[in-house]
Amino acid sequence: MLYSRKNIALLVLCVFISGCGFEPLYVEKKSSSEWYYDSEFDTGIKEEMASVKIDLIQDRIGQLIRNDLLDKLTPKGEPKSPKYILSVTQINKEEIDQALRNDITATRKKVIYKVTYVLKNNEHKTLINGNSVAYLGYDILRDPYSTTFAQKKNEKNAAKIIANDISLRLGAYFHSLQTKRGNPDEY
Repeated sequence: MLYSRKNIALLVLCVFISGCGFEPLYVEKKSSSEWYYDSEFDTGIKEEMASVKIDLIQDRIGQLIRNDLLDKLTPKGEPKSPKYILSVTQINKEEIDQALRNDITATRKKVIYKVTYVLKNNEHKTLINGNSVAYLGYDILRDPYSTTFAQKKNEKNAAKIIANDISLRLGAYFHSLQTKRGNPDEY
């Protein structure tokens, strides 16, 4: 009897979750079918994201961010005729000492990366501008090599966080455009 209650509870949970309104971000359904596995998908959002040219970014953290953005937005290579240009206009890094010893030297650093970016179309009209922030930290160890390694790892992680955030925001923007094109009453 207990086993069948678990099965029923699991079934109810699955039905409840399926009705929560989840929709994939990077694709749109072509048909009005309730079930996603039955439908064909419009990959227009993915194609729009692949038509973004990513400008060069200065500094090492900028290079890491750009490389991660290239992997996320244009995995098949840079577009030959881009429709959009993504520029990272500013990168700020702030380090804060934490966990102070008796001699007032820090044993931990908190690092905050703030990035400002802008997406423009071919006519240089601004479509999106925003900020992305990554909060990280690392330990300051007795071995300088280990501390340097931790700093570099921290920088790579910050680049991934920022690139993920920017690509998700671009995906949401293109998703909203796709939705508006599908429903002209929303203009």
